[in-house]
Amino acid sequence: MAPMALLLLAACIPQSGGAYQDTGYRPAPQQSPRQDRYPQAPQERWERPALGNEQDVRRLPAPPPAWQSRKVSADARSIAGRTYVVQPGDSLRSISAKTGAGSEAIARANDIPPPFVIRVGQKLTIPGGRYHLVRDGETGIAIAVAYGVTWSRIIAVNELEEPYILRTGQRLLIPDDAAPSGRPETIEQRAARFHLDLGVDDIVTGGQPAIAEKAKPAQPTASSARVLSPTTPVAAPARLAGGFQWPLKGNVVKRFGPGASGERNDGIKIAAPLDTPVLASADGVVAYVGSDIPALGGLVILRHGDGWTTVYGHAGQLLVQRGQAVKKGQMIALSGNSGFADRPELHFEIRQGRNPVDPLPRLPAR
Repeated sequence: MAPMALLLLAACIPQSGGAYQDTGYRPAPQQSPRQDRYPQAPQERWERPALGNEQDVRRLPAPPPAWQSRKVSADARSIAGRTYVVQPGDSLRSISAKTGAGSEAIARANDIPPPFVIRVGQKLTIPGGRYHLVRDGETGIAIAVAYGVTWSRIIAVNELEEPYILRTGQRLLIPDDAAPSGRPETIEQRAARFHLDLGVDDIVTGGQPAIAEKAKPAQPTASSARVLSPTTPVAAPARLAGGFQWPLKGNVVKRFGPGASGERNDGIKIAAPLDTPVLASADGVVAYVGSDIPALGGLVILRHGDGWTTVYGHAGQLLVQRGQAVKKGQMIALSGNSGFADRPELHFEIRQGRNPVDPLPRLPAR
């Protein structure tokens, strides 16, 4: 077996190409695709490697994510608000190209509903602002970093919705980057705005690369042998098939919601010995696999349709690829103590849209 590169989990995202050069991985133990119900048994004695939270996360060979491999130039065009009179042959897209404003922003400013019909002679308000022209393969995350604003603010001002796949040629309104207090920024504050500090919501909503107007996302495949280009978007399931199941055997050691010290947990923590099989909670498609959120370490994110997403963190070994279709009960990872885990455990989330919800009422009683 070829040597395996170490991915040291730290408080910053690895540089492009520096974290995904494994040429092999340790074979996973055999596991039945069906998970039986089980009682909460006493935990086995834990074994922690000497490196603690900095142990390597093993994974299949894959390129870096699109927001690392496809950088964005901050070349937004600033335009002044004005009135435009619709000419013969015009469409919102052609007016967008003429004025530099986003077609979606023009439709919102003039209360034009789908299918966005306009008439000759109609006077349209062209909303002013900074507009970024989306290029092929760009992601929301990379666009946000280029302008030093949070991706959530860009979502809000552009009223973006599921499935959050940007379109090549789309013009995104970039919100003002002024300090919220109105006072001049310090050098440290400005530097912090351009620092990439990812969360699960950023990856779910801003991790997909932009797609050409008439192109279609790649269809999922059941094989983990396919390695997609990081700039290839992936189609998500349309509908959730069935309910959710427990992702592994273990005791819940931390529940959903605010903790005793005020911190909030967006999921549950399930303690389990190292290398316990982690199973897909429902049929879905792998939207992300990697370790770009330092707190969560080895991470898999699955999309299930109807806006549902599940999140599996602190893994020690990742067994799937982005764009892979997985079945309920299929092994997708092995448990570990990567990230900020203080024991071998699984961080498990269920999200509906952009909102994390308590997994326990949605999992079978056991």
